[in-house]
Amino acid sequence: MNNHDEFERVVSTRLPTSYGDFQLHLYSNGSDKKEHLALVMGKPSPDEQVLVRVHSECLTGDVLGSMRCDCGEQLAQSMEMISKAGRGVLLYLRQEGRGIGLRDKLRAYNLQDEGMDTVDANLALGHQADARDYAVAALILKNLGVSRISLLTNNPNKIEELQRLGIKVVERIPLQGEVNPENARYLLTKAARMNHLLDLPEQKPSSQNGAR
Repeated sequence: MNNHDEFERVVSTRLPTSYGDFQLHLYSNGSDKKEHLALVMGKPSPDEQVLVRVHSECLTGDVLGSMRCDCGEQLAQSMEMISKAGRGVLLYLRQEGRGIGLRDKLRAYNLQDEGMDTVDANLALGHQADARDYAVAALILKNLGVSRISLLTNNPNKIEELQRLGIKVVERIPLQGEVNPENARYLLTKAARMNHLLDLPEQKPSSQNGAR
């Protein structure tokens, strides 16, 4: 992202959930022409180390309960952990399918069912293995007055990118989902080809695999 002149917080509202009450902030970002969300519990202070999850949109996992990935589990775990802490921030970035969009993500599903892993499927469709950009995440955190965080993630690249963008990641907190026959290869690919820090059982995955 190069131009953030049109980045702004557009509207805020109270959002009661099964995990407790959050303040929901909607941000508009001119450079990617998308609307991103921040769910904030409590009132983090600028000098505080804040519990944060930077979550990329996954319609199939977050909304439809897909077993091909661990995204829905990670979202639920993050909200539960923020709720237990009594404060924290969850960013919901509109970066479907690791940034390739819903249409090509679904096309990638079909390639995976033909035998490709998630990385090769994205590459075959002319995309990067992971096309996500965390610049807007850093902008939102800074807008919220958050600069030192405990980050809920298994992705070392996310840590590196946020730190490069001026967010101090003081601590990494892992998110461990369930391994099932549908997502086993997806998770193994994350660990083996994308360096995600996952504690996976030693098992031979099925030919089925996830899409994000």
